[in-house]
Amino acid sequence: MGIHYDYKSTKGAKLMEKQAKREKKLAEKKAKRLAKEGPKKDDNKSKEVLDTSKPITLDFLTNPNKE
Repeated sequence: MGIHYDYKSTKGAKLMEKQAKREKKLAEKKAKRLAKEGPKKDDNKSKEVLDTSKPITLDFLTNPNKE
């Protein structure tokens, strides 16, 4: 019968514990995922920047043997 009297008084603490546990679990999952992926590579930055003075042609867009 005592559990009914202290339910409201301990409800906030239990919710905070649950939230902390949930955040800890999510942080561990994120760390594990980042470790699995390894360091991110910036392949987009290494690509050649288009020259704005040259027109874009169909051959430029579709040529598989780009230099």
